[in-house]
Amino acid sequence: MKTPRVSVTTFRWFALASFISMILIIATGAAVRLTGSGLGCPDWPTCYQGQISGSWSLHPAIEYANRMVTVALCLVTLATLIAAMRRVPFRRDLVVFAGLLVVGVMADAVLGAIVVYTKLNPWLVASHLVLSLAMVVAGAVLYHRSKYQYGEGTRADRRDPRMQLIARLLWIPFVGTVIAGTITTGSGPHAGSSRGQLRARRLPFALHDVAWLHSLFAVLFLALILGLFLLVWKTAAPERLQRGVRRLLLIGAVQGAVGFIQYFAHLPVLMVEIHVCLAASLTIGVTQFHLSQTARDREIGLEK
Repeated sequence: MKTPRVSVTTFRWFALASFISMILIIATGAAVRLTGSGLGCPDWPTCYQGQISGSWSLHPAIEYANRMVTVALCLVTLATLIAAMRRVPFRRDLVVFAGLLVVGVMADAVLGAIVVYTKLNPWLVASHLVLSLAMVVAGAVLYHRSKYQYGEGTRADRRDPRMQLIARLLWIPFVGTVIAGTITTGSGPHAGSSRGQLRARRLPFALHDVAWLHSLFAVLFLALILGLFLLVWKTAAPERLQRGVRRLLLIGAVQGAVGFIQYFAHLPVLMVEIHVCLAASLTIGVTQFHLSQTARDREIGLEK
């Protein structure tokens, strides 16, 4: 029995589901760390000595719930890959990006297992977040491509060469901000373990020093966004580009304010969780702004 064909509209919903799931795993993963539940399940893939859950106490429940989210992600991304292969008309680029999400989720799960067995090695925990954010980028690209026509003979009009250059340069301070941010968190008080568990070691950096480096990249990032805003304001840029810049400036300003407040408030858990979720939102904003530099036609059936 053959798998039924998938329409353009239906595949867009698969792509959206995968995209949202990439964001969800970041929020739940941060919750595991900030509640000190990283070692709530000391074994993998089971929780404790071959049992699905060591107990129904808080930390094992939170850690295993995050693992179940990862399982759900595997199913969603696998279904999206199958849908991409059965999509009519077939597009190789969608299969490639859907496949990247499957590989990324599996790699994230394996890395999560290694994190558990290394007792929350801070370098691996930081890599865990960076990989998850990279998957958010892949998910955003897949969803974008599912809505627009790509390939030989399709429209691909470059809008503003200056803005396109800035959109590319924007990735440099953004990636620097993310990496410096993960190092800052790895040097801070939230080790991912709780009282009564083995205390996870921290990165060998002074929190003040790495926080200063993180803020330096963040200021450079915000300065570029402000420059983009002024450029858009003084030119007749398309409305979509203007919205993208306004969104980046707003989220970037809020993220900067949250980062400033959380540092001087000694990193309260809720503020750090908001900071992580805003990092995912900024990742989406930078990706979408980069993609919007080229004007393309909507897929047939998705004109609205």
